[in-house]
Amino acid sequence: MKRRSAVDRQDRAVGAVVGSAVGDALGAPFEFGPAGVYTTRFPDGVGAMCGGGGWDPGEATDDTQMAVLTAESLLERGGLDLPDMFDRFRRWAVGEPKDIGLQTESVLMSGDPWDIAAALHFQSGGRAAGNGSLMRAAAPAVYFARAGRVATMEAARRIAALTHGDRAAWEGTAVLHELIRVALDGGDPLAAVPGVLDLVHEDHRERWAAVLAPGWHPDAATEFNGAVWPCLGTALWALRTTRGFENALAAAVDVGGDTDTVAAVTGGLAGAVYGFAAIPVRWTGPLHVPLPGYGDRVLRTADLASLARRLDSGPPVADSTDFRAP
Repeated sequence: MKRRSAVDRQDRAVGAVVGSAVGDALGAPFEFGPAGVYTTRFPDGVGAMCGGGGWDPGEATDDTQMAVLTAESLLERGGLDLPDMFDRFRRWAVGEPKDIGLQTESVLMSGDPWDIAAALHFQSGGRAAGNGSLMRAAAPAVYFARAGRVATMEAARRIAALTHGDRAAWEGTAVLHELIRVALDGGDPLAAVPGVLDLVHEDHRERWAAVLAPGWHPDAATEFNGAVWPCLGTALWALRTTRGFENALAAAVDVGGDTDTVAAVTGGLAGAVYGFAAIPVRWTGPLHVPLPGYGDRVLRTADLASLARRLDSGPPVADSTDFRAP
């Protein structure tokens, strides 16, 4: 990974939020495709927002839609208001988005209260470690970054727990939050992994250490990359084995499978490393984010950049000191 030397914090913050949305929209047309799908479509390596699979060129999916709703809840409520966030998610789900994860849909449409819906789903099915909590994490990671390592990781767990009852998803989202925080501060998120793992719950530390290890490759995944472990593992692999934002996203999409979310996670992390200026205009130009359930609202790149700048101001002081694991 070759780092850009002169990137200021705000450019990184915008890069994280817009980068995640760009990855989402870039990967969406290739979802559930085989490995090599990106290079087959773009053999010269210069990818475009091509659309397909029911998506218009540059159209972001549920990944970015939920990230926007998370961000707007944090900003409008002045901090972490979990019932409000859950209500926004539910209103969006009722609005019939083009795509919504099966697990997320089950939780949001269950009719159960916000604080037990995900737990009940996990108890009934025993499987709830999908990557849906990772896909929306770039925006809250920017918001909580200034509050420090412990606060951002605890916030990540609590937001993840709204829709994912499996602690594996909480811990993976906490790791992603912290790695983005490190990148926003100008540090190397790859070098930070061992220290972050020390704060992962002991029951989950060994498995997370395996997929985040320097020698891990997506081919070593034991689950489809719609699961939280290979999704985040692939994002770090893409960052570790490439140079620059474009190459990292191309590598992530080329893995195949759950390409929109894997690329969204990669884009959020790579955007925090390389900054907004590294994201090509041919990707940011057509980017747009419709919000089902919220009228005819459609956010563009400028709207996401403005959102990121507001998120970068961080939470009130109280939010940095009063976090507990779910």
